[in-house]
Amino acid sequence: MTRRWVPRPSLAPGGGLATGWLLWTLAAGGLAVLGFPLAALVARVRWAQAPRLLTEPAAIEALRLSLVTSGAAVAGALVLGVPLAWILARARLPGRGLLQALVLLPMVLPPVVAGVGLLAAFGRSGALGAALQALGIRLPFTTAGAALAQAVVAAPFLIISAQAGFASSDRGVEDAAATLGASRWLIWRAVTLPAVAPSLLGGIALCWARALGEFGATITFAGSLRGRTQTLPLAVHELLQTDPDAAFAVSALLLAVSLVLIVPLGARLVVSARR
Repeated sequence: MTRRWVPRPSLAPGGGLATGWLLWTLAAGGLAVLGFPLAALVARVRWAQAPRLLTEPAAIEALRLSLVTSGAAVAGALVLGVPLAWILARARLPGRGLLQALVLLPMVLPPVVAGVGLLAAFGRSGALGAALQALGIRLPFTTAGAALAQAVVAAPFLIISAQAGFASSDRGVEDAAATLGASRWLIWRAVTLPAVAPSLLGGIALCWARALGEFGATITFAGSLRGRTQTLPLAVHELLQTDPDAAFAVSALLLAVSLVLIVPLGARLVVSARR
């Protein structure tokens, strides 16, 4: 016999019908607020013209740059962010709260402020600008600069997720491996990382999606140069002023790519909630 699912208006022991239906109504309203703009965007796309618009050289180049720079941002976040997440989760350091705040800060700052900070640090007249110029390294208004801007804004999502995984993992298994003579590197590779893999994969998905959609820090630090720094969000901004139909089509493409990254994470959260 197939069991039919029905919503439960009473969500807690003793909860009234009115409270339950109010919560369901507010939840539906929240979903509508979040989903309606996306549905409206998809509805505005001229699908008959979409193949032509999305195969324009500018759109293809923007997609390529978005994938390259966001991928580089995620790689950098992995190399530098995972050890930082481990330190935050496991080490006892003075000023740990300040370190945690510094990691969280890019998540709450306006991205344009992060871009201004990058200019102050790595720009031609920035704190490290002259030293980098002497080494032949130039970051502002380059593809590497766009990747750096995305990494600064997106890395905290990976770090926080990995930190939660390290903090909740069973350290007893690591201690048991150590008593059996396993080296620290072997324990890290064979015990610790597999244990935090779900959290790490979720952090990678969030980090990649955030890097892919980054706009403010990128345009401030790297500009919007076709073929060099103009990623999909920057291309949408330019197309809105010159070709709105193309802007809607490219926006839908960016939405589709983001969904590919986020849907597996959402499915994992649903499975975890049911356990």
